[in-house]
Amino acid sequence: MTLMDINERTDLIRSDRWIAFDRATIVLNRLISLMEMPRQSRMPGLMVYGSSGIGKTMVAKRMESLYPSQYASEIGVTRTPILLLQAPPAPDERRFYQHILASIGAPMWGRHTVSELEVRALSHLRDMDLKMIMIDEVHNLLAGSYREQRRFLNMLRFLANDLCVALVVFGVNEAVDAIRGDEQLARRLDEHFLPLWEDDVEFSRLVQTLISAMQLERGSGLNVQSLRTILGVTGGVTSRVFTMIKALAIEAIETGEERITDEAIQTWQPVWAKHSWTIRRQPLPAFQ
Repeated sequence: MTLMDINERTDLIRSDRWIAFDRATIVLNRLISLMEMPRQSRMPGLMVYGSSGIGKTMVAKRMESLYPSQYASEIGVTRTPILLLQAPPAPDERRFYQHILASIGAPMWGRHTVSELEVRALSHLRDMDLKMIMIDEVHNLLAGSYREQRRFLNMLRFLANDLCVALVVFGVNEAVDAIRGDEQLARRLDEHFLPLWEDDVEFSRLVQTLISAMQLERGSGLNVQSLRTILGVTGGVTSRVFTMIKALAIEAIETGEERITDEAIQTWQPVWAKHSWTIRRQPLPAFQ
């Protein structure tokens, strides 16, 4: 194998690409069903929540890629089925509307009232034939006061109602109580919880799926202890599982081993071990 072949394969592994696994596919299918739902005055929505790094942003970006913007030359308008935004660092309506306008290529310079920004944003969004607004990091609203949180949630509900679009929010566990604090919005949003991975068959399938996606030339028949080690090192966090498997796959390619071995797993050192996070390698219950 040439150096170029090795570089191309390792670059592919490092790339930010979609690797489908059961838990993420279930959420994705729920989002697709919302997109395919006929437009109505009070569209249902979804709140996806779980620990940081559990895979929420990955699903959001994958969903956005399935419904790309398309330019309709006959009417001179870019149709954008999905708008994916990140919540501002604090529940600031002005900043959020400015972020919307910047995201769709229609920024407003100078000083404008919130009402002016709202009117401009809504005008553009109506022309885009929008069907879904997805807001990532919605837990940022917790940085504001109770009153600011209520105003921000009211704004989100208003946008969804006025545009007749599905509202989807992604956040960590702490954001749930804030969303539930707005009774009307909470009734509109179904909840989907993404837990940390546990010592079970589902986790085994995840690891097998990831290793298969690495396209190594030899099979990696890992024993149960290796699966326990992966779970213990990563703490059951999806992003860390991805990082670990990718690093082990790159090592396997560079050394010519072409498979992830039990020995490599036992000796692997995570990059996050350099920080304050403590690695736990305590014995775990056996797989069922």
